[in-house]
Amino acid sequence: MKTGLFFGSFNPVHKGHFAIFKYLLEKSDLDNVVLVVSPQNPLKAKWEEKSIAHRMKLVTESVARLKSKSRENGGLSKSDTDRLFVSDIEFSMTPPLYTINTMRKFRELEPDVEFVLIIGADNLSIIEKWHDWQRLLKEFEVWVYPRSGIDSRALSKKYGTHLIDASLIDISSTEIRENESKGIDMSGFKI
Repeated sequence: MKTGLFFGSFNPVHKGHFAIFKYLLEKSDLDNVVLVVSPQNPLKAKWEEKSIAHRMKLVTESVARLKSKSRENGGLSKSDTDRLFVSDIEFSMTPPLYTINTMRKFRELEPDVEFVLIIGADNLSIIEKWHDWQRLLKEFEVWVYPRSGIDSRALSKKYGTHLIDASLIDISSTEIRENESKGIDMSGFKI
């Protein structure tokens, strides 16, 4: 069995995320895709505890909404919804939360599963700032989805990762939050 682990703060989960995991479910050889909600990225500003629990709730609710929609109404097929999961594994881990430790934890819990790390080219562009990044790339297969303004192909080649051909949706959670703080309605981008 092969499972893709798609890490993120998902603050909020949006149509760009959906396009990526829809692509992974429909077009790749992954048996499952797990959205791993990260309470705290060591490279980002600290979140409030209340916000962390709230994000987990919102991601779970968003995935439930997607699972209730038919494919014709913008959702996923029944067979794909059965292969999409949300994980709070990092909520029980001791900070700092490093991706390699979480990947190893998944492998420890399910040794018969091959785990693939799913990241954006924006993260690959700063992978050398990650804890134990060389070991991470050696121990786990890494799939990279394209991001606007980044030469995803060159980066993927440099680090020996697999570049996926997912649609590029030019939106980020940060952009959504920033626009909402200015009073701009971004609800059309959220799931």
